[in-house]
Amino acid sequence: MQAAQLTALRQMALREVPEPEIRRPDDVLLAMRAVGVCGSDVHYYTTGRIGSQVVKHPFTVGHEGAGVVLAVGPEVTRVKPGDRVAIDPPVPCHQCDQCLAGREHTCRKLKYLGCPDQLDGCLSDRLVMPEECCFPIPDHMSMAEAALIEPLSIGVYAVKQSIPMPGAKVGIFGMGPIGFSVMLPALAEGAAAVYAVDKIDARLALAAGHGACWTGNPDQVDVVAEIQAREPLLLDVVFECCGQQEALDQAMRLLKPGGKLMLIGIPEFDRYTFLAEIGRRSEICIQNVRRQNACVQRALDMVVEGRVDPAFMVTHRFPLSRTKEAFDLVDSYADGVLKAMIEIGEEQ
Repeated sequence: MQAAQLTALRQMALREVPEPEIRRPDDVLLAMRAVGVCGSDVHYYTTGRIGSQVVKHPFTVGHEGAGVVLAVGPEVTRVKPGDRVAIDPPVPCHQCDQCLAGREHTCRKLKYLGCPDQLDGCLSDRLVMPEECCFPIPDHMSMAEAALIEPLSIGVYAVKQSIPMPGAKVGIFGMGPIGFSVMLPALAEGAAAVYAVDKIDARLALAAGHGACWTGNPDQVDVVAEIQAREPLLLDVVFECCGQQEALDQAMRLLKPGGKLMLIGIPEFDRYTFLAEIGRRSEICIQNVRRQNACVQRALDMVVEGRVDPAFMVTHRFPLSRTKEAFDLVDSYADGVLKAMIEIGEEQ
């Protein structure tokens, strides 16, 4: 079969690779149909690493996926051939202390799609995943929408881990796909106001059109002063979704005493700093968000029920043969791109 593989820094090629096989009784063989290009995939493409995770070329990335079931192992009961599914990329061990404590997303032996030394990604014709990672989707849901369930589940989890949403005043720094994946469930759960910050005006326009009460570009306005003027008691929670030190500094100044800073963005540097006096005097809680934990079905249900509609996030579509072009587009933030989707095979 064919897979789009990283072959060197900023280099990618469509290569022939061995077809995956059903080996375990709970395995599911999938024909891939849609794969979203994530910022973390682009990190591997441009720098070859995220923290201690270093790519060994050639390597297949991709973890935001949806496909059609082709075959199943003898113990599979959740899905059958012909079913259309969204894919949850982590494969936990279910036996370590983290799994037993209900923290499968920080499993000590976690295997994750598209992570070096863990699992090859899903930018390929076919894929084998355990049954537990396959979530059936309704007929009316497109494959692109199903692939969006993975980033949306991160937002659902982040909102769940923050503060009670009804009536909350919320800031979001970085209106990329994760920023929108936070904003949509925050509004659905009753956030009273969402303040959206980004350096790309097109993304701010999208945020305004999908529920943000105010948007601001920090290169053009003092976003802290502008939000403070509108919310003199400051914000309950700020989601930092861009992995930038500047955003963290601004977020700290916008949180009310007892407020919560949620760190979701993946920085390209190794160390954050924060304003100790503000953090101490206001008793700010800083929480990192590691992907998501048991929120895929919840995210899927929110879309099916019409509580959130993430379809607008897909701004560009490419065939598997043009995956490098998609990665270059996302890396350069060109042409108003928000989410580039790789479409594979016939059904989309």
